[in-house]
Amino acid sequence: MGIFDELKNNFKHGNTLTKLIYVNIGVFIFIELIKLFFKIFYPISFNLTYSSWLAFSSNSFEFITHPWTLLTYQFIHADIWHIFFNLLWLYWFGQIFLEYLDQKKLLSVYLLGGFSGAILYFAVYNLIMRLNLVSIYSSMVGASAAIMSIVIAISVIVPNYKVNLFLIGPVQLKYIAIVTIFIDLISIQDGNAGGHISHLGGALFGYIFAIQYKKGIDISKRFTLFLDKLFSLFKFKKKMKVSYKRPVDDYDYNKMKVDQQKEIDRILDKIAKGGYESLSKQEKDFLFRSSH
Repeated sequence: MGIFDELKNNFKHGNTLTKLIYVNIGVFIFIELIKLFFKIFYPISFNLTYSSWLAFSSNSFEFITHPWTLLTYQFIHADIWHIFFNLLWLYWFGQIFLEYLDQKKLLSVYLLGGFSGAILYFAVYNLIMRLNLVSIYSSMVGASAAIMSIVIAISVIVPNYKVNLFLIGPVQLKYIAIVTIFIDLISIQDGNAGGHISHLGGALFGYIFAIQYKKGIDISKRFTLFLDKLFSLFKFKKKMKVSYKRPVDDYDYNKMKVDQQKEIDRILDKIAKGGYESLSKQEKDFLFRSSH
């Protein structure tokens, strides 16, 4: 099996966490190859087109005309380190998430957290401009808000779950969540204000989801049902195989029935002499089939 076939097989049979990681990596490689192509063969920059069509923008007009960016930005990354650290977090916390919740909820929390991050980012850029924390128009990419939603959700559901951190040792999830949120809050004044704001948007959804889930309410349920219906459109039903038997003529049919009756009579005689237990397994099966 070649490496491509092996990757394809892993994706096909992998869980939702594996698929999310594969999709993020696949999209990153695809875009990087396109960037390289444009850099070599065309003088124009692909980054401008890439930002306009795939990144989520704070510009109201671009958001209205490019609504799909609410989804696509969650699978786009700026560079190798951006995707590397994001996928590490997704892998670590995604595994813990799946210990307590199912795969469908993982996907729903990922996507809804990403949507929430984008919405808060959009609102801050357009409604709180007088804070002068960000420029008038900006765009963002990255799965950070979506992953933050998963991190906070599972940290609220199992706050005392311990993970071993390098050079630190065992730490409960609730402390990791608190420190992460604190870092994003104090980092808003830095250059990547929009990114940190989107992280907080994802964290907010993850927190609300977890609080409601602990009460027995799944706020992602309707979205999960929507995804089920959407994915069902792309599933191909297996074609039913129909076999056709060659019809027999009257002579063959009558002969078959006579032979069958002779065998039944023989078996009945055997039962009369030695009882039902004297029959072999094949004879019992034949008698059973003949009676239906």
